[in-house]
Amino acid sequence: MQQSLQTVDDSTPYQDPSFSQFIKHGRNVILSEANAMHHLAASIGVDFAKAVSMLLETRGRIIVSGIGKSGHVGRKIAATLASTGSSAFFIHPAEAAHGDLGMMMNGDILIAISFSGRTRELLPMISYAQTLQVPVIVITSQKGDVLPKEATLSLRLPELKEACPANIAPTTSTTLTMALGDALAVSMMRHRGFSRDAFKLLHPGGQIGFRLQSISRLMHEGAALPLVHCKEPMRDVLVTMSRKSFGSAGVVNDEGELMGVITDGDLRRHADHLMESAAEDVMTSDPVTMRADDMAEDALILMTEKRITSLFILGKNGAKQPVGLLHIHDLTRMGL
Repeated sequence: MQQSLQTVDDSTPYQDPSFSQFIKHGRNVILSEANAMHHLAASIGVDFAKAVSMLLETRGRIIVSGIGKSGHVGRKIAATLASTGSSAFFIHPAEAAHGDLGMMMNGDILIAISFSGRTRELLPMISYAQTLQVPVIVITSQKGDVLPKEATLSLRLPELKEACPANIAPTTSTTLTMALGDALAVSMMRHRGFSRDAFKLLHPGGQIGFRLQSISRLMHEGAALPLVHCKEPMRDVLVTMSRKSFGSAGVVNDEGELMGVITDGDLRRHADHLMESAAEDVMTSDPVTMRADDMAEDALILMTEKRITSLFILGKNGAKQPVGLLHIHDLTRMGL
């Protein structure tokens, strides 16, 4: 069984002859959808720009609707819009017809998704939107012919075969629809200058929330910091490094400002005269540091680039006094 889970390699003689077919089919699906994405990118034009402008000008909320696979994609589009700074939510067409139309109000805008362009369940929503003078953007295929007649604007997806061999199961069409939704959301996000700080406010939980949280929430502080004075003998520095267990020590001056750091590498480089030296003789000057209000994700990127395992964290407003220490284990334990 373990042999069948080995890394895919066309030259590997698999015992199970069906493996080669699985690989071929999987690659064909992905290549087919990738080709369709190129067609979609080429189709982006004035109507797309008008749609972005309409969405940006909306005083109310963005309502997304669709049924079946289009509904599943619609939920994702609504979630992406909401997470990038737009007030957006999804309404199921069937629920809308049973009272949820009351969630729509003047000033909103409706995005109705129907690849066929003939989804009858969407007609009551579009009709009610027209009553409220709510603009309607329909996302449909080139052959869609019913809903676009009722829409303020139609965004047409390229008419391409589904990746499904029977050309029935929504595969390529749902990929294109989701990509178009992403394009709308990111275009609006860029226009508004939606920043990582804004993401931080909207994503306090999960992996994104952790990546965007400030270092101050993760760093070690106070008595846990391995700090030594620049004139301190190395025999005492070694005691501090051993007791604090970070594999490094920060070297400070009389004002408590960080002058340098001592790492295991510095100890090895000065091994021949280590015990006759002071901290300032062994330290590496001008160490890599970050600020307490910097983000955890940036800290990981910096530590990876510099190939270091810990960072001393300085205070805000240009202060040179270390207020914390961040170890790479503090990041990896949280899955970053």
